[in-house]
Amino acid sequence: MEPFIPQLVYFEPNALKYPLGQELYKKFKKLDVEIRETTSHNQIRDLPGENDAQKYRIAKSTLVVGIRKTLKFDTSKPSAEYAIPLATGCMAHCHYCYLQTTLGQKPYIRTYVNLDDIFDQAQKYMDEREPEITRFEASCTSDIVGIDHLTHSLYKAIEFIGGTTHGRLRFTTKFHHVDHLLHAKHNGNTRFRFSVNSEYVIKNFELKTSSLEQRVEAAVKVAKAGYPLGFVVAPLYMHEGWKEGYLELFHMLSAKIPKELSDHITFELIQHRFTKPAKRVIEKNYPKTKLEMNEEERKLKWGRYGIMKYVYDTDRATDLHETIEGYVHQFFPNSVIEYFT
Repeated sequence: MEPFIPQLVYFEPNALKYPLGQELYKKFKKLDVEIRETTSHNQIRDLPGENDAQKYRIAKSTLVVGIRKTLKFDTSKPSAEYAIPLATGCMAHCHYCYLQTTLGQKPYIRTYVNLDDIFDQAQKYMDEREPEITRFEASCTSDIVGIDHLTHSLYKAIEFIGGTTHGRLRFTTKFHHVDHLLHAKHNGNTRFRFSVNSEYVIKNFELKTSSLEQRVEAAVKVAKAGYPLGFVVAPLYMHEGWKEGYLELFHMLSAKIPKELSDHITFELIQHRFTKPAKRVIEKNYPKTKLEMNEEERKLKWGRYGIMKYVYDTDRATDLHETIEGYVHQFFPNSVIEYFT
């Protein structure tokens, strides 16, 4: 899979006052990408496309270069204390993704060029919590690795956190374009996590992402570069033959990851969930999806912002939890399961 290059790039006016904004403008000019100006990302009204489906797909390949104005970081439980805002949006087409609803009908990608402001705010949070460790999650609203070959914002964040005593950085990706990150001075302060799943889930629901083989090869690279390594197995989805499918996943991980790199790997286990608003958006944007969203077969669970979400019922969730946890212990006995949710 080739690295992402946007079809269309919008620049907010103040973005060009920052070195990264100027750098990106020159880069996209050289790549002959169409560039437009916008007073604000909220003012984008003229995305190409003859219908909603076309506009949605073009939005997914549109990049907005702008300023992060809100410097109050969101919380990011259970994986971290704060979400560090480097980018918003994603070029992948994962049918189940919660960004389907949080980004509305214009799921373009936004990257922020005022990195010093963002890092200064992160430092303030760390200072407030000393001597406790403060963890920052960089992939709450995007797959940051998917655009970092263009922006190097993640690279800079890794080196910033690498220079701190009480800061830790975490992010998750479905992309394998990591070579430029291998030489960053991370000092062990950044945990590099890959989202993995059964072949059925990747084939049917994770369009325009790197293959499982590519992700695992990239995981080996970053582990060899000294990064702490983790895997987010999500969404855990009970498709036909799911136990065999996830067993094959763990067989592959065990076979590909050298034993000397397999100690202290973390696993985060997240069952499939959806909300009513998400279901409506998913069915509109992916009308032929095979994603099961039968509300009668699920139970309700309170979600963030007061929106109820549908998860597996207690018996099926227990089966899912015990099965996947068993695979983790079988193939990676020295690993840590951080949570199941």
